[in-house]
Amino acid sequence: MNPFDFHLPTKIKIAVGSFNETVNYMAEITQGKKVFIVTDPGIERIGFVNQLVDDLVKGDFSPYIFNKVQPNPRDIDCIQGGLEAKSFEADVIIALGGGSVIDAAKAIAILQTSGGIPQDYAGRNNVPKDVTPIIAIPTTAGTGAEVTRSSVITDTTKRIKLTIKDVKIAPTLAIIDPELTYALPAPLTASTGMDALVHAIEAYTCKLSNPIADGLALQAMKYIYPNLRRAFENGHDKEAREQLMIGSTIAGMAFSHADVASVHCMAEAIGGLYDTPHGIANSMFLPYIIEFNAHSSIEKHANIARAIGISTLVQSDEEATMALVDEMKKLASDLSIPSFSSLPEVNPNDFDYLAESSYQNGSTPSNAREISKNDYLQLFHKAYKSTVFR
Repeated sequence: MNPFDFHLPTKIKIAVGSFNETVNYMAEITQGKKVFIVTDPGIERIGFVNQLVDDLVKGDFSPYIFNKVQPNPRDIDCIQGGLEAKSFEADVIIALGGGSVIDAAKAIAILQTSGGIPQDYAGRNNVPKDVTPIIAIPTTAGTGAEVTRSSVITDTTKRIKLTIKDVKIAPTLAIIDPELTYALPAPLTASTGMDALVHAIEAYTCKLSNPIADGLALQAMKYIYPNLRRAFENGHDKEAREQLMIGSTIAGMAFSHADVASVHCMAEAIGGLYDTPHGIANSMFLPYIIEFNAHSSIEKHANIARAIGISTLVQSDEEATMALVDEMKKLASDLSIPSFSSLPEVNPNDFDYLAESSYQNGSTPSNAREISKNDYLQLFHKAYKSTVFR
C-alpha cells in the first residue's frame, strides 16, 4: 500500500433548510462582521443573494456583494474580486453558487491576503499563508468544491485552465442544503451531476487512489448514479435531489484526497480553449477514457459496474467494464449531453493543441494508464467521430 494522508479541514452541515441558518453558523467561523459574498448574476436573479443579505443585516453583519463570476471562472474576475475584498477588509467570504463561484471565492481569498494573480499560486502547496475563511454554500449537485482544497481558474491570456491545490484554501464550513437545487434547470442538473459522477470514478481509478478515498468514491457513485436520471426527468423529485447533493459532496471528498485523471485533463483543455461547460466536457470524454484505461485497472472498473448495479457477479471483469462503457454513453445520451463534434466551436485543427494542453495537465500522471500526447490526440479524434451522443 502506498502511504497517504487524509485531512478533512472542512466542517460540513447537511440539512434541508440549512441555508436559512447561515447567520447562526457565523460565530463558528469569525468574530468579524464584514462578509464578502461571492456569487453570480443567475443566483442573484433567483433571490438567494437577497435572502442571505437580509439575514446578514438582521444579524448585525455588513455584507458586500461581488457578482462578477462567470462559468469557468476567469483570472481577471478573481483579481478584481481580490482587490475588492481587500479594500472591504473582509473578515469572511461566503461563496454562494456552483463550482465556478466556489473556485473563484478560493482564489479571491488567496489574493485578498497574499496579493498577486492566480497564476502565482498554480500547482501544489504554493499558497504562502492562511487565507480569509470561506463558507461554501453550493447551489448545484456537481463539483464538490465545497469540500476540496483546489481551485480551477481560466487563464484568459493563454486560454488554458490552471489549478491551485493547497489545503489552506479548503472552505472552513460547507452548508449543504438540497433545497437550493430544487429549481435547477434540467441541463444544469445533467452537466453538474455527470461532473460529480466523473469525480467519483476518477478518484477510485486513478493512481493516487487510497482505501479511504475508494470507499467514499464508491459510496458517492451509489448516491449519484441511480438518482441522476430521476432528478433530470423531474426536478421536483426531492429525494433524488437530496441524494445527488450528498453524493456530490462525498465525491468531492474522494477526489480531493486522491486526484482526478485524464477525463478532467481533456475537459479542462476544451474548457480553456472553447469555454465548454465543465460537466458537459467531462461527459463527452468519460466513456473513451474508461475504454482506454480498462486493461490497466480492469478489476476496479468492473467493481464500479457492479457497485452501481449495471453488471452481475457472474459476468467477467471484461464484460462488466464494457457494460460500464456502454452505460456511460447511454447515460449521457439520456441526459441530452451533446456530442463533441456537435459543438460549433470545435475544430479538428485544434486537436494537436488540445492534446498538448491535456498532456501538460498536472493530473495526467494520475491517470490509471500511462498516457501520451499522441494518445490524447487519438482520443480527441475518437470522441469527435462518435455519433453515440446527441
